[in-house]
Amino acid sequence: MHELSIAISLIDLAMEAVQDAGLEGPVQVVRVRVGALSGVVAEALDFAWETAAEGTICEGARLEIEQVPGRVRCEACKSETQLDDPPTFACGNCGRPTAEIIAGKEMDLMALELEDRAETYGTQE
Repeated sequence: MHELSIAISLIDLAMEAVQDAGLEGPVQVVRVRVGALSGVVAEALDFAWETAAEGTICEGARLEIEQVPGRVRCEACKSETQLDDPPTFACGNCGRPTAEIIAGKEMDLMALELEDRAETYGTQE
């Protein structure tokens, strides 16, 4: 399960971000954005989170996962289409095959919330 290694990497990033910001843990919430085409199974990442966080500043932190659907842009008609599940890489407007992926490959650490603080570190969209 590569989601365990991804969870460990997220914790490393969180610890680095907290340290770089001159703050202290513990971390209460970790927000991530995971694309449907990223190869990451959100449920498996959530399952691996608790084990990976044990003994770190993220122990006990809630992992919030925003799932981003896949989107493609048609080179022929320039329309954008959200992909179905399972994805078929064809334009939803004209039906032509398309390979220009414009969303869905994300795997981003978006924000951290630290315990007993009103502030949030990271981006909010």
